[in-house]
Amino acid sequence: MSVGDAPQRTEDLRIEVDTGAAADERSGGLHRTIGPWLLFFFVLGDMLGGGIYALVGEVGASVGGAIWMPFLAAFVLASLTAFAYVELVTKYPRAAGAALYVNRAFRRPFLTFLVAFAVMCSGITSAAALARGFAGDYLVTFVDAPVQVGALGLIVVLAAINLWGIRESVRFNAACTVIEVIGLLIILVVGTMAIGDGSADLSRNLELSGDGPPLLVVLSGAALAFYALIGFEDSVNMAEEVRDPSRVFPRALFAALGVAALVYLAVTVVASAVVPTDELAASDGPLLEVIRRGPGGVPETMFSGIALFALANGALINLIMASRLVYGMAREGIVPSSLGRVVPGRGTPATAIAFTTALALVLAATGDLGGLADTTVLLLLIVFVVVNVSVLVLRRDEVDHDHFRAPTLAPVLGAVVCLALVTQNEGATWLRAGALMTLGIVVWGANRSTRRASGTREDPTR
Repeated sequence: MSVGDAPQRTEDLRIEVDTGAAADERSGGLHRTIGPWLLFFFVLGDMLGGGIYALVGEVGASVGGAIWMPFLAAFVLASLTAFAYVELVTKYPRAAGAALYVNRAFRRPFLTFLVAFAVMCSGITSAAALARGFAGDYLVTFVDAPVQVGALGLIVVLAAINLWGIRESVRFNAACTVIEVIGLLIILVVGTMAIGDGSADLSRNLELSGDGPPLLVVLSGAALAFYALIGFEDSVNMAEEVRDPSRVFPRALFAALGVAALVYLAVTVVASAVVPTDELAASDGPLLEVIRRGPGGVPETMFSGIALFALANGALINLIMASRLVYGMAREGIVPSSLGRVVPGRGTPATAIAFTTALALVLAATGDLGGLADTTVLLLLIVFVVVNVSVLVLRRDEVDHDHFRAPTLAPVLGAVVCLALVTQNEGATWLRAGALMTLGIVVWGANRSTRRASGTREDPTR
């Protein structure tokens, strides 16, 4: 099924939905090897890695001791958009993700490209942010290396894992997720012990600071905390590698989102109670401060090692998502077809991995943790607005298989609140995001000119 009933111009994008489990493998594409538990751990690992281990202090600096409030608000807001994504991924289970949905809804190739490129850039900026967090206080526990060296080294290692194979990558993710959950359980135990022996101050969880009314303060913090709960949209780009996506996606995604929210709320409450807010805000390894101040004698090296796995895990997931999205765009002729080449036998998109890794290296070398996280959120909030509108537009498009249907109010509210959060970003964040999107426009124009010059036509049978 193409994007429209009427014939399209030759340069327009065409996307066909094939729900057969083996179709892409028969054509030399991606392999459907991911079941419900691997998908659950994939989404959970993406959401638990960066937000908890790296950004708790950043949120505290924005709102004060009541760190749990922005995280709760972010969970509610993320859930609204998650409904839209679950409906669309079960309706159109293809690797292009948001780009596919926007293309089917609006049939504007340039808009489709902008959305796809924004999502890809968000994955790369997120991976770069987590790499910077990896190379900070946690890594210093073991080796006093420059932040740039540690961050760039991590990205290279993760690129090799990504290239190895999707099954191996997701299994590595599942193992890292278990490790990072253990680390968060340690934080909860240490925090509970501190509360029990009277050395913690729970009253800090009711302290709000910052300029303006409390609601605006919380909203401002939620714009950053939102970064910790945006892993759900990464998973839709794995749709071609998930078995029975219409059944698996709703359960895995909502279960992972709920577990992540509960963990975030519990950890932020005990972190704020154990460590004064100014100390959390000053550290790029905020949970390590909980270990240092809390009882129990947990070795700093052990916990730092766990945190390093958590941050590496989140970066890997984002690099996987970005490479699969570039692969999907290459298959549809939006970017050069050479970016869609797959390693024979392994089924991994080699050239897409090389391209996304190169961009991640540049961003990690030039940005900082907070700035890269803010850029990630800004790019995705804009995409979320368009996706929430798309799910409503596509209600008129019927498909020949069962799929999840979201409550209509969810995407409506999702679009409104995402627009509200967009207004909370600073000028520097808009500048970085604008530079990335300008690069995308250059890539779009160059590819379009090349295709026209060569007389390439879209294949309507795809």
